[in-house]
Amino acid sequence: MTTGAPSLFTDLCPGLRQIRKELILVFTLDKESLSGGALDARTAGRLVLAFECERLPRLARLRAYYDGEAPISHRRRVHGAPNNRLSHPFARYLVTMASGYLAGCPVRYASETQPEALAATMAAYRAANSDNLDAELAAQASLYGVGTELLYLDERARLRFATLDPTRAFVVYDDTVAHRPVAGLHWHSMDGVFGGRKGVSLACYTAERMCVFEGPSLSALTAVSDEPHIFGGVPLIEYWNDAQERGDVEPVLSLLDAYDTLQSDRLNDKQEFADSLLVLTGVSEVVSGDDPNDDRPVSRRLREDKALALPDREARVEWLTKQLNEADTQVLASALRSDIHKLAMVPDLSDERFSGNASGVALKYKLLGLEQLVMIKERYFREGLRGRLRLAARAMEFGSGVSLDPEAVEITFSRTLPTGEITEGLEG
Repeated sequence: MTTGAPSLFTDLCPGLRQIRKELILVFTLDKESLSGGALDARTAGRLVLAFECERLPRLARLRAYYDGEAPISHRRRVHGAPNNRLSHPFARYLVTMASGYLAGCPVRYASETQPEALAATMAAYRAANSDNLDAELAAQASLYGVGTELLYLDERARLRFATLDPTRAFVVYDDTVAHRPVAGLHWHSMDGVFGGRKGVSLACYTAERMCVFEGPSLSALTAVSDEPHIFGGVPLIEYWNDAQERGDVEPVLSLLDAYDTLQSDRLNDKQEFADSLLVLTGVSEVVSGDDPNDDRPVSRRLREDKALALPDREARVEWLTKQLNEADTQVLASALRSDIHKLAMVPDLSDERFSGNASGVALKYKLLGLEQLVMIKERYFREGLRGRLRLAARAMEFGSGVSLDPEAVEITFSRTLPTGEITEGLEG
């Protein structure tokens, strides 16, 4: 792990450090920056400004691919030329398959030493709809490289979980080698009367307190509330996708652009072929016919009469067309599709190689890349679930007296696989 290039905001926020890990920036603070266990308004605002400047553009780009707003959607061409803009939803497919393979089946929790305490905690989990939230967090991590979750107590002091938008929430870590969470930030804009922008609300969570800051902008915030909480740790959790906090779609973005461009131009060529020019050689603009008063242009006469009388033997009519090599185009399209799935390590299940007569052992090898990918995702996702369990156990002990050792709980993932011969071949 190496220190990244100096940032515009480093000298504006005391104690702020940025640890660059390949594609992302992990923000860290020294403990002296926490005054009374909380961040001050200036430091919190500067952290968010740094996030919006250096991380938000990347996250917004990934979301655009997921929503079908790839760069091809904004391509411009000369006026009058065909401009088909096909944005293929590969990102949605890759995210759905990878996250579903990880968290499609509910996560299982087991404890040999504390079954009753675990049962009570799992009842609280079910009431908080944790299984659905796990699937949402897995999809967020697959797309953005990180999923964000907030633990809180509702109006009846019941434990609840909520997924947060990773473009509006993140965790700050300490500057030790352990990189323990020291603060979580979540912000949103406030709308005034008739939808006019009123300002910004920023919630800051530390291991001891929850502070809310509001103001007309991130650089002019004031505290409006400051309350303690019972979780004993930062209740905002990040679920990383891998060590680089990188999404499953990021390695193949250039291939997605190439595929979109190829297929869009392929359709443009077809349209241009259908709109081929009719070349009239040795024919004047107006050709006399049976009716001497008919002075329609040749182009109009051809469209209306579907016939044309040429003036002499030297005159000729031919179409000016563009020669299309559909076979070569299809080969290139197939190669790009194959590279996308291979490098993203998410197989194309519609491929003929996944036909129903393939053996379980054969399919096991075809899913090997996805299995390796998901094993990495599983390790980091388990770490996030373990952090949630620690916070939940502290809240359960404080609220209902249930004492659970979260380190003694085994967390197990199950794969979403077809039943029968395929599953048998993949077991063991």
